[in-house]
Amino acid sequence: MDYKQELKNFFGERCLSDESMANHTTYRTGGPAEVYIYPATPEEWSFVLKLAETYQVPLHIIGFGSNILVGSKGVPGIVCSTKQMNNILVEADCIKAQAGAALDKMCEIACQAGLGGIEKLSGIPGSIGGAVYMNAGAFGQETFDTLEYFDVIDRQGRPATLLKEEIKYAYRHVEGIQNYIVLSAGFKLTRTDFTQLLETRNSILHKRIEKQPLNYPSAGSVFKRPANDYASRLIDDTGLRGLSIGGAKVSEKHAGFIINFNHATPEDIRELMRQIREKVKAKHGIELELEQILWGNFA
Repeated sequence: MDYKQELKNFFGERCLSDESMANHTTYRTGGPAEVYIYPATPEEWSFVLKLAETYQVPLHIIGFGSNILVGSKGVPGIVCSTKQMNNILVEADCIKAQAGAALDKMCEIACQAGLGGIEKLSGIPGSIGGAVYMNAGAFGQETFDTLEYFDVIDRQGRPATLLKEEIKYAYRHVEGIQNYIVLSAGFKLTRTDFTQLLETRNSILHKRIEKQPLNYPSAGSVFKRPANDYASRLIDDTGLRGLSIGGAKVSEKHAGFIINFNHATPEDIRELMRQIREKVKAKHGIELELEQILWGNFA
């Protein structure tokens, strides 16, 4: 029996073969995952990790796929979705959320409960696990501002709880987290008037609609913010707003976004990323760093 059959036997309907990653990423493009599964408990994660180790196959973890570009030739090995793990629990001024819960849903629940500190993360289209993994942030707030701890399982299937003070983190970067799978996270928030929080949340959501190209598939900000500047400003100043390759285009609404406006291939998007970096470096001498993650094999 091979690993695919073992996964099928173990997960049943929660195991998909040759599953198009266009169904699971916000770019709405990408080749197939060899096997796509939905583990829901630490025991199931442990089973998958041991299987991947035994058969020496690659293992990828995905939340909402809102920061990932998958090559058109697909992803070898196993892709594990956290979406079956989506509970959010409020206790006093703390929130515990599982990795597959929506970050925006947690923000909404916190605001309604009068708990402040994450309201400016409203509208980020990712999962809790993804937010912890990259220290997601917006409008001056970051995930690690209020994070207290996160529960993980390591690549050998051993569970642990990591405290924030044990972790080195920075803007859109968390050191050493690649060695773990985030299962859940705990946040310590601040009692605040809920009407004020809901007002801030609604204002943030309105700004996103106003300034971001939400009517097209994209994966948010393509590049990290360079020191003392903004990637979108540099791209705009280089005259790249509206630049297109195939079905991919630099958004005319927000130059920091690449949109899939007309059945873009992953290769269209990747080539546009390459050209943006090359042209910005030629004009400004600044090397833009990708915020997005490239997975699998490109044509």
